Amino acid sequence: MTKQEMFERLSTILQETFDTEASKITPEARLYEDLDIDSIDAVDLIVKLKPIAGKRLHPDAFKAVRTLQDVVDALYELIQEKSAA
Repeated sequence: MTKQEMFERLSTILQETFDTEASKITPEARLYEDLDIDSIDAVDLIVKLKPIAGKRLHPDAFKAVRTLQDVVDALYELIQEKSAA
């Protein structure tokens, strides 16, 4: 899966689960400040991302995440680690 495909899936999740307006969903969008994703929502988001990664996601992997691009990069990295293993 490419980073663009991941971003599109993330966009769909945000729109369907959190009723986020499509116009707000950009790679630079900050989760808390721009999209109102709080810590509880972040846990829900990680649960929704699990099928994309194909494995359990550890919240620690997402501690430094601030923007949607950060989410995509962290997820991509986890998938690459899984492929290499």
